[in-house]
Amino acid sequence: MVTEPAPAPSAATSTVAQRAADVVATYFAAHLPRLEGYAADMADAIGAHDAGTLTATRIDDLIEPHAYGLLDHPDEPVYGAGFITALDLLSDAPSHLAWWQGSDRRKLVFPAQSVKQAIDYRELEWFRVPSTTGAAHVAGPYVDYLCSDEYTMTAAAPVVVDGVFVGVAGLDVLVDTVERRLTPSLRALHTPLLLVNGVGRVLVSTDPRFASGDVLRPGHPDVVSRLRCTSIDLDVVIAA
Repeated sequence: MVTEPAPAPSAATSTVAQRAADVVATYFAAHLPRLEGYAADMADAIGAHDAGTLTATRIDDLIEPHAYGLLDHPDEPVYGAGFITALDLLSDAPSHLAWWQGSDRRKLVFPAQSVKQAIDYRELEWFRVPSTTGAAHVAGPYVDYLCSDEYTMTAAAPVVVDGVFVGVAGLDVLVDTVERRLTPSLRALHTPLLLVNGVGRVLVSTDPRFASGDVLRPGHPDVVSRLRCTSIDLDVVIAA
């Protein structure tokens, strides 16, 4: 059986894809510079203390006001925020998650003997990419089994003290929040389209054939346009 090649994108389709990519980039741009500012503030707070005196409790005390500041986003519901330490930063724990979340801003505490205490954060995308690239990164969509058990996007920025990476500042936005924010503007383009991550997971869809959480398989024959958004690892996809 001969597979027909995908149709080439028209000028109009390419224009729609670019306009959609601009909408997405603008939305996430509202988060990343703000997060990077808080990452710098966290670095100042941590750098004011000798490394040997840093404990999990002390980190919680230093980070809590900054986490609350991130949760107080003036325009966007932020579900969770905080700081995740680099390995062996603390004197009393190999790693630590200083994190507050939910409408009640509760401190996330893992039960004794929880398997979550043994998670190596270095293997998780939202930690691995900022730690290796030195740049802020948005990961997801994914089900956040570590913190919220919700379908989530995580933005993270490296925290660096005197040139040394000490952890990441992060914030979580629930996917249904992202959908509510982006869908009206994307629908206004009057062309069904998808917003997908690097593995084809759908974040937002105005195409009735796809829903958030679906996977667009590589080589999908109906794709006529795919455009990477500026400064974020998400693609706008238009399928015939």
